[in-house]
Amino acid sequence: MSGLLPLSATDPPIAAMLLVMVPPLARRGGTPGQTFSAADQASLQRRLGAAVQVLTIDEANYPAVVRSFAPVQLPAYVLVREGRELWRQQGLPHADEVVPLVLAKVAPDWAESAG
Repeated sequence: MSGLLPLSATDPPIAAMLLVMVPPLARRGGTPGQTFSAADQASLQRRLGAAVQVLTIDEANYPAVVRSFAPVQLPAYVLVREGRELWRQQGLPHADEVVPLVLAKVAPDWAESAG
């Protein structure tokens, strides 16, 4: 037995995950355009709300996870839900650009499941 319980019609929808994959120095003040701080993560999470969980994946701490997505370059965003990749973006564009793109990928399903 896997220990996972089946979802019922009344369960909230499963949030998508936005993986923010960063090179090792990005958390410690790396080169401009590659930094993604805890404050950046918290701000992005607030803007995306409950539909998307934002996770920072540092290549130094999780090299196998980063390799499994085979990004062309780091930093990179990868949006996944239930093991499926929904969207990918190289680099770290400003949150104003990312939020509408990510929500467009998950919001219709989220609204249907929640409503």
